[in-house]
Amino acid sequence: MMRILLFLATNLAVVLIASITLSLFGFNGFMAANGVDLNLNQLLVFCAVFGFAGSLFSLFISKWMAKMSTGTQIISQPRTRHEQWLLQTVEQLSREAGIKMPEVGIFPAYEANAFATGWNKNDALVAVSQGLLERFSPDEVKAVLAHEIGHVANGDMVTLALIQGVVNTFVMFFARIIGNFVDKVIFKNEEGQGIAYYVATIFAELVLGILASAIVMWFSRKREYRADEAGARLAGTSAMIGALQRLRAEQGLPVHMPDTLNAFGINGGIKQGLARMFMSHPPLEERIDALRRRG
Repeated sequence: MMRILLFLATNLAVVLIASITLSLFGFNGFMAANGVDLNLNQLLVFCAVFGFAGSLFSLFISKWMAKMSTGTQIISQPRTRHEQWLLQTVEQLSREAGIKMPEVGIFPAYEANAFATGWNKNDALVAVSQGLLERFSPDEVKAVLAHEIGHVANGDMVTLALIQGVVNTFVMFFARIIGNFVDKVIFKNEEGQGIAYYVATIFAELVLGILASAIVMWFSRKREYRADEAGARLAGTSAMIGALQRLRAEQGLPVHMPDTLNAFGINGGIKQGLARMFMSHPPLEERIDALRRRG
């Protein structure tokens, strides 16, 4: 909870600084001189409320959505020795990481993957695919679990949701400024908000949203390195490297993780060219090299 409060306070400060900066540079006067009656302070507050509402709501229902979209079966009472081992391993890793043990589940997928989600590091879910359990060695599975426990302990789900909220706020804010400018200054509309406002706002939201998502994905890639480091600390560097190498060996297999969970899986797929800017995960080769340099 303290993490959320500090992050919200920080981003409220960013919103206020943005408002003050625009005022100091005379943006309000410029818009008014061109017939645009726009209260930037009220607009910022409006965009912040709606920008954070969506991302925080998604965060709070993330466990339920993950279970529904992947078909994850929670292990409440282990039925096999493999499920017993899985629970014991997660319990051990959680204790070492200093967090409450998350729910543990298995989802039916052939590709090797795993994810962690949840609104709170002490109320999380860690799930692994059936394919990963069948083909990875116990040490490699433990390393994957340690990676996901690292995400939970680092509070990555919360931080990513809050960063998305900030991005949403500024996309909405600047898209509406652009929409008002086009409507009032270019099309000289003097009666309310004309069609130009709505068309320009929607177009600006699309363009700015694409650019902003690159920022979110940049953070997502950074957090993967930190989770790999956590996995190396909890399960051993060689085991973490081995798990990533096994993932690399299966890289040709399609990733069927739902879009809403792609950023939370240990295996996020590969992209080429400009699309690399929108990758939620760094290339596995770079992650392996980073662990080798760590020693």
